[in-house]
Amino acid sequence: MKTKGAVLHDVGGPWSVEEFELDPPRAGEVLVEMAAAGLCHSDDHILTGDMSAPNDVMRSLGLPTMFPTIGGHEGSGIVRQVGDGVTDFAPGDHVVLSFVAVCGQCRWCATGMEYICDVGAFTLTPGMPTDGTFRHHTADGRPLGHLSKVGAFAEHTVVSTNSLVKIEPQLSLAPCALLSCAIPTGYGSAANRAGVRGGDTVVVVGAGGIGTGAIQGARISGAAQIVAVDPVEFKQKSALRFGATHTAATAAEAQDMVRDLTYGVMADAVVVSPSLITPGDVRDALQLTRKGGTCVLTGMTSQLTRSVKIDLQDFILMNKTLAGTIFGSCNPRADIARLARLYQTGQLQLDEMITRRYRLDEINDAYDDLRNGKIIRGVIDFGIS
Repeated sequence: MKTKGAVLHDVGGPWSVEEFELDPPRAGEVLVEMAAAGLCHSDDHILTGDMSAPNDVMRSLGLPTMFPTIGGHEGSGIVRQVGDGVTDFAPGDHVVLSFVAVCGQCRWCATGMEYICDVGAFTLTPGMPTDGTFRHHTADGRPLGHLSKVGAFAEHTVVSTNSLVKIEPQLSLAPCALLSCAIPTGYGSAANRAGVRGGDTVVVVGAGGIGTGAIQGARISGAAQIVAVDPVEFKQKSALRFGATHTAATAAEAQDMVRDLTYGVMADAVVVSPSLITPGDVRDALQLTRKGGTCVLTGMTSQLTRSVKIDLQDFILMNKTLAGTIFGSCNPRADIARLARLYQTGQLQLDEMITRRYRLDEINDAYDDLRNGKIIRGVIDFGIS
C-alpha cells in the first residue's frame, strides 16, 4: 500500500514528508494506522547526529547505515491487519507503541527487566526485528528504515508484536501516545529508578516532556517538595501545574533553594532530563543530591561525551548513587497499563501535557517549537483519535 511519513535522508535533515510503499505484515507483525505521534528530543538527536552518523561514515566502518529512515518512536494507533500467527492482537485493537521491544524470553525479560531486553537493544539497527528485512520502502523501491522499529511519524506502519501494548478502547488515543515514551521514561525515573517515597524532596532538571513525567511520578509517589529546574520561564510555570512546588532557572539557583528547603540535607532524589546532558549537568546534579541519595540520568547525551568530572571523594564517602535508566526502568507490557489506569483515575495528567497538536506536514515547524522551548509535548495528530 502507499502511505505517507516523515523521512530523514541523512544527518542534518530536514524532515521530508513523502509517500512511501508499505508491505503487508508478515508472521509476528501488525499493520497499525497511527492516531498520534509524540515529538521527542531523541528524534531530533538522530537529525543532529548526537545519536547517529552519516551513511558514508557508517559504510567506512563496515556498519549498517541508518538512513533513509522514518522518524518517530512515541505513538498510538489502531491495528488494521495482523500477520500469520498473531493471536494477541486483532484488527480494531487500540495500541501504544513501545520503542523498547520485549521478547519475553531473554535473561533480562525473564528477571523482570524488560526495559533492557536483548531484542530491544537493537532499536536503532534498520530492518524488522522479526527477520531483518524491510516492510517500508521509498517510492523508488529502496529499503526504508523505521526508527526504533516503529516509525511513528507515518500514517501507517508495520511493527513487531514485541513493540506493541494493547490499551482499553475507551481511552483517548492522542494523549495515550505519551505512554509510549515521555511518561514511562520520566515517571519511572522518579518512581522506579530513584525510588521516590512519601515525604521526599526531589529535584527534576529539565521540565520538558520527560521532566514533566518525572515531576508527576514524584508527586504521585508522595514527594513533599519537588523543585523543577529549567531556564525557560514557560516551562517553570508549566511545572507547577503538574506537581512542582518550587522552580529555579539554574542548578546554582536550585542549590541555594534546596539547601534552605532541606536545612542543608539536600535532595533525596535528583532526575536529570534536559534535552542533552552535559558533563557539567552531572556534576551539578550530584551536588544537589544528599548523602545516601540517588541521582538518575534520564536525558540523552551526545555520543561524543565519554567522561564527566565529579567530586569523587564526596561521591564515595557520602554514599551517593549515580544511576542511568532507559524507559524509566519500566516494563512496557505491565507498566503502560498501570500508567493508563492512573490516567483514567485522573492522577496522571496527559491531556494537559499536550501544548499543541500538529499536522504531519508541519513537523519541521513543530521541532522548531520544541528546540525553542515553546512546548511541553507536541503531537502529530493524524485525525483518527
